[in-house]
Parts: sequence; C-alpha cells; structure tokens
Amino acid sequence: MKRYWLTGMAAALLAAPAWALDVPAVLQWSQRVELSPRVSGVVETVEAQVGDRVKQGQALLTLDGRIYQARLAESQAALKRQREDAADAKRDLGRMQELYNRTVISISELEQAKLRYAKASAQASEASARVGQERRNADDSVLRAPFDAVVVDRRVEPGQNLVVRLQAQPVLVLARAGEMLARFRLYDNQIGKLKVGQAVTVVAGGKSYSGTVRALGLEPAMTKDGPTYPADVLFRTDDVLRAGTAATVKLP
Repeated sequence: MKRYWLTGMAAALLAAPAWALDVPAVLQWSQRVELSPRVSGVVETVEAQVGDRVKQGQALLTLDGRIYQARLAESQAALKRQREDAADAKRDLGRMQELYNRTVISISELEQAKLRYAKASAQASEASARVGQERRNADDSVLRAPFDAVVVDRRVEPGQNLVVRLQAQPVLVLARAGEMLARFRLYDNQIGKLKVGQAVTVVAGGKSYSGTVRALGLEPAMTKDGPTYPADVLFRTDDVLRAGTAATVKLP
C-alpha cells in the first residue's frame, strides 16, 4: 500500500518504483573562492563586475604599485652592490691563496680572506632573497583570477585603502565557470545504490544536463522519516545558472 501522506522530498524518495527517482536538488557552485590581495595598498582599478566571466590569470584588481616598484628597484641596486663586493672578495681570496702557497703570508691572513668572502657571499644571497620578495610583492599588487570563473560578488571600489593584517578581508568572490553542482539527499537504503562517477541527469531552468555523481556523504541528517545522506552531482553548462536554484536529479 502506498504511503500517500508523505510530501516533498520524502514522497519523492520513497515512492514506487523502488529505484527510478526524480529527486529534488539545489544548485551550488562547484568551486567558490574569496579573493583578497596579499599586500596592502590603495585600489587603483577594479576590472570585474558581478556576472562577468573572467579567464585564468586575468587582472581583476590593481593596487597603486609605485611603492612596491620603488622597493624592488632599491633591492635590485643593493643586490648589484653585494654581488660586486662578493666578486672583489673572491678575487682577493684568490690572491691571498696564491701568496700563502708561496709562503708570503700566514695562515691567519688567508683565513681572514676566506671569512671576508664567506660574509660577502652570504650578504649577496640575502640581497637576492630580498629582491625575490620585493618582486613578489610588486606582482601581488595585481589580483588575478586563479581559474576561469564567474564573478559572484564585488566588495571593493577604486580609491579604497586595503590594509592586510593577520586575516585579509575578501574583496572579490569567484565561482568556477562552466560547471555546477546539484546537491540532494537520499535515504540510507538508496544512497548505497549510487557510485561516484555514475552518470545521471540534472534538470534545471527547464533544460537537461548530463552529470556524474561526484560525492556521496557518509554522515546523516536525521528527519522524521529516517536518516538522509548528502550527494553531489557535477555537471557542465555554459548557461547562466544561479546557486540556490531548485533543480531535479533523475536517478536511474
């Protein structure tokens, strides 16, 4: 005898036949990231609006980078000086080694030359590291898209002063473009019939999409009809779909 008193998801999941279901689902982003610059500064330009599709590596936000370029130039000049000092110390060490081999100088004088060269080499290495750090800071004054994405939120405007401390505040929110998740729940006697990678169909916005099961949950949520487990279906689409939209997953 059918249980006609069930409504909503419970009715969809328990209705006959035993395993041919249209399950209600909710669309979610397959990958969502909140972006913020790694360095502080005044926002010069913002090249992203909500709804824009952006390519991996595309510049989304640019800080006034003059201070970082100046620091980079200063560190590069310091590196040049330190390398020249290290080269001089190396030449001096070569001369001292030759004199020592001819027994003209003592071992202590040779050791002093070795110490000068080691110190100059270490200072050159430190200067090189500073150049690398300043170059990275200059590069990080431009915030770029980490992957092909859709801009889903913008929280920054030109002229705004961004101060990065222990935890930076997100200024742009991106979601991966071209794919979404349909998230739904199944009862314990049904989720075991699905496998990760299995092909299913998602219906959203009046269109059908081919998808695959990406994840099957292990921890339940209790309902009046028993425990249910989460499941995600990944599908690709070039259509404009929104997170939170109702969808249907057609299970075999």
